[in-house]
Amino acid sequence: MTTVHPLERLIRATLVLLYLALVLPLPVLAPEALRPWLLVLVPLGLVLLLMVLSEQLWVSDEGLRLGHPAWCSWLLRRGWSLRWDEVDALVPVGTSQGGRVFYVRRRGPEGGAVLLPHRIARFDAFLEQFSQRTGLDTRGVGRLTPPWTYQLLMGLSGLMLIAELGAIATGRLALV
Repeated sequence: MTTVHPLERLIRATLVLLYLALVLPLPVLAPEALRPWLLVLVPLGLVLLLMVLSEQLWVSDEGLRLGHPAWCSWLLRRGWSLRWDEVDALVPVGTSQGGRVFYVRRRGPEGGAVLLPHRIARFDAFLEQFSQRTGLDTRGVGRLTPPWTYQLLMGLSGLMLIAELGAIATGRLALV
C-alpha cells in the first residue's frame, strides 16, 4: 500500500497568494512595451510555481520516494528514493536561522543522505510510519517552521493583494 503526502496545503496556499500579491500589479505598473510580455509571463510563472509546489512524498512497503507527479515530472526531475533497508540513521543539522532539520543517512556503499521532508501534509502520521518501518526514534523530530508563520504570511499577503486590487479597481494604481 502506498501513502501519498503532498506539500502541506497551508504552505502551498500561502506561497501562491504571496506570488499573486507580488506580481499581479506588475503589468499595470510596467512600461507599455513590457505589458504584453508580463501578461504572458505572470501566468507562466504561476504555472511554474504550481509545478514546484506539487512535490509529493510516496511512502510504500518498499520505501520512500520524493518527487513530482507525472504532469510535471518531465520538467522537474529533482527527487530521490530510499528503500527501508537502506535507512541507517536520522542526523540532526542546525540551520542558519536557529532551527533544526534532519537528514536520513543511507547505509551501504553509496552512503550519503537525503533531507527528511518537513513540509508535507500529515507530517506526524509520516513520522510514525517512518519510525515503525525503520525502528528509529522520531520523537525529537518536528516541523521546520511552525504553522503560525505561514498563517501570518498568508494574512499579510492577502491584505497586500486586497489593497492592490482595490487600488487597481479605483484607478489609484496606474503607470507612473
